[in-house]
Amino acid sequence: MMLTYKYLLRPNNHQSDRLAFLLEQHRIVYNHALQQRINIYKETGECIGYDTQCKHFRDIRRENPDTLRLVNASSLQRTLRRLDRTYTSFFRRLQSGEKVGFPRFKARSRFNTMEYTYGDGCKLRTSKRKYVFLYVQNVGEIRICYHRAIPEDTRINHARITRRNGRWYVSLSITLSATPVQRTPTGKPVGVDVGLRRIAALSTGELIENPRWLRNNLARLRRLQRHASRQVKGSRRQHTTYQRIARLYEKIENQRRDYLHKISQGIVKKYALIAVEDLKLTFMNRSRHLARASYDAGFGIFRRMLEYKAESAGIPLIAVSPVNTSQACSGCGRIVPKDVSVRVHQCLHCGLTLDRDVNAARNILMLALQNPPGRGGQPITWADMPSVG
Repeated sequence: MMLTYKYLLRPNNHQSDRLAFLLEQHRIVYNHALQQRINIYKETGECIGYDTQCKHFRDIRRENPDTLRLVNASSLQRTLRRLDRTYTSFFRRLQSGEKVGFPRFKARSRFNTMEYTYGDGCKLRTSKRKYVFLYVQNVGEIRICYHRAIPEDTRINHARITRRNGRWYVSLSITLSATPVQRTPTGKPVGVDVGLRRIAALSTGELIENPRWLRNNLARLRRLQRHASRQVKGSRRQHTTYQRIARLYEKIENQRRDYLHKISQGIVKKYALIAVEDLKLTFMNRSRHLARASYDAGFGIFRRMLEYKAESAGIPLIAVSPVNTSQACSGCGRIVPKDVSVRVHQCLHCGLTLDRDVNAARNILMLALQNPPGRGGQPITWADMPSVG
């Protein structure tokens, strides 16, 4: 199982300048490698690959001891592989008839990541006083906000150092060496129904409210964007305003992720089986009425968090078809048609009355229990369920 641990770096002014210098060298290599591919294709009609460019820039690196020589060799190779993957994706989309875009030259504002092979120019170090630092070649030991320890039985594959809104982060890709052990069930199974009014409704009756982080900050965002549009284009003041906008967007994203991390971790710790909808978000994300609210809720992020946390804890997570889960009665199984505006489920057949989303969560749980993990085949749908009425 592969995970990514992200940490905030606290470099001093000298270290920040060195990181920015190394990042600029990576950007220059990326743009020169892209230009080299374009020129050779125009002259010969052939495409060069990673191996040819790696040898070429290896010689250039040796000839420039004050600039390119300061960049770690394996890190430079990862930048060339990054361009090679971009070219491969371009031709793959071209052959499949998808919408394509030719690889672009990177401006300073569009190139913010450099990769390292862990242990080669980039490594975590622990001081005698048990403080953790990130060592980067030709930069030194950088303070790191080591808010969670990496498990001992893991292997760190590579590291990504990223600059975002004036801050530096490191993302460590790790591989768990041991497979997760199935946990002894200590709780009950639960069904989870997601929605725009509430992020999640559980089959137990618990309702998790939607804080609507983006909507609560829309007025401030509009003021900042209106202020930026009235400033001189390309001026320093406009650039400062854009930085404020970017920091506000980052704050909203951090609030959303923090909240979703907490509720997903709580569900995984409390229940022995989790049932969710196999929901396709395309119809919501492409709707001009629902797209903003859908992205603000973060359904996709919430689903991914539940999946990997349940896997690491050894808890089964079952996805079922969402068809008729809101219309069917969880008490008798009869179909009770109702519009989206109707928020209370009232069954005329058995008299069951409860919240619409809780009713859907109970139906999701019943479908999951009819299709336990390891059964195989397509997920069971409500049409396959026998009516109990």
